[in-house]
Amino acid sequence: MIHWLRAFPFKIILLICLLAVQYCMAQKTEPDEQRPYNPTRLKLVTVGGAVFYAGTLFGLSTIWYDNYDKTYFHLFDDNQGWMQVDKFGHAYTSYIMGKGGYKSLMWTGIDRKKAIWFGGSYGFLFLSSVEILDGHYKQWGLSVGDVAANAFGSMLFIGQQLWAGSQVVTMKFSYNPTPLAQLRPEHLGSGDMERIIKDYNGHTYWFSANYRSFFKGHHIVPKWLNIAGGYGAYGMLGGKENPDYNNTGERLPDIERYRRYFLTLDVDFDRIESKNKFVRSVFFFLNLIKVPMPTLEYNSKGEFVFHPVYF
Repeated sequence: MIHWLRAFPFKIILLICLLAVQYCMAQKTEPDEQRPYNPTRLKLVTVGGAVFYAGTLFGLSTIWYDNYDKTYFHLFDDNQGWMQVDKFGHAYTSYIMGKGGYKSLMWTGIDRKKAIWFGGSYGFLFLSSVEILDGHYKQWGLSVGDVAANAFGSMLFIGQQLWAGSQVVTMKFSYNPTPLAQLRPEHLGSGDMERIIKDYNGHTYWFSANYRSFFKGHHIVPKWLNIAGGYGAYGMLGGKENPDYNNTGERLPDIERYRRYFLTLDVDFDRIESKNKFVRSVFFFLNLIKVPMPTLEYNSKGEFVFHPVYF
């Protein structure tokens, strides 16, 4: 996940582009409506996806890697880094890219299964290509754990779409600012936007499961109601361990690193019906993040913590 820390602007651009494409698609079609095949739309989506893919990789290879030493292709084991929060980030990004790719291809009218496989694999293809680039530089290397997380995110989307025809379990993200970023701004972010990407202490990744999809006879329960489980970690000033000093030589406080597990309710905006195209587009944006709710936390220190509102 080192390249994500170094190339955080590309992650922002990635998400903005994905959301922009999805916003345009949402103005023209229902989420799973099979449209008549339109070769012009297919060319538009194919060329747009290829340009974004090639352009971003070219930017990384010519700008971000420019000052680093190239070497033979090698692997890099970072599976113990950041208490695996970064791996959830890989899975989440791959998942939402697959969702956007699928919906974009459905807009073109191609066969639904082809849209699922080709669109749903887009995140895995893109993120794993970045890993291959990392594999050629001394400072990094291809992380097998990152590739596995990329594959998990894509297959979570593809598998559900093939099996259930919808996303019964949706990956979501939430972020809470933490004071830890101030202790090592060079690693955890020096500004608000950087910290959203770099400060893993504030990240929570959610698996939000639709209640009615599992208990179909419970019609009294709204079909948009979900039950969500989340994972995060806290106390991380470094990847595998906390250093004693920061980059300026100041001694850092002794902070305990621990894992956090969450249980709460959620809203699946994809299941709220609306004929208004703008509202449907807003719902898509909202469904990428977790709705703030009363939340129960259990952490690896053995503590139960109730949050009246947690995001």
